[in-house]
Amino acid sequence: MVMGLGPLLLVFMLGLGLTPPALTQDDSRYKHFLTQHYDAKPRGRNDRYCESMMERRGLTAPCKDTNTFIHGNKGSIKAICGNENGNPYGEDLRLSKSPFQITTCRHVGGSPRPPCRYRATSGFRHIVVACEHGLPVHFDESFFRP
Repeated sequence: MVMGLGPLLLVFMLGLGLTPPALTQDDSRYKHFLTQHYDAKPRGRNDRYCESMMERRGLTAPCKDTNTFIHGNKGSIKAICGNENGNPYGEDLRLSKSPFQITTCRHVGGSPRPPCRYRATSGFRHIVVACEHGLPVHFDESFFRP
């Protein structure tokens, strides 16, 4: 009987060893999404805000053309990945059911090298994200609804 449990125990232990890295990878993609696109309580939402945030978040080497910061709470953003605050959009994306306060920063300088200059546009709009395992991992900058 002990001989029969050995292989089963080995398979179980290997399964445990493989699960955390997959979860960690998902978590790191979500954290990267938050770093690039989430700012709960912005101070000002003008050009200076964009220049400061883009540099602080490591998006200026080279100067990123466009980046949007979502303001609000993480729970509402995560909920886009489920039915609570999101609907399917296109093949692999989710459209928020509710609008979010956002600030979009667009690069206005000629050179992609720092110092980077940005123009801020703020407003409220529905957003589109890609999700993996119930977490947002990509913001779709191409979606603009008036």
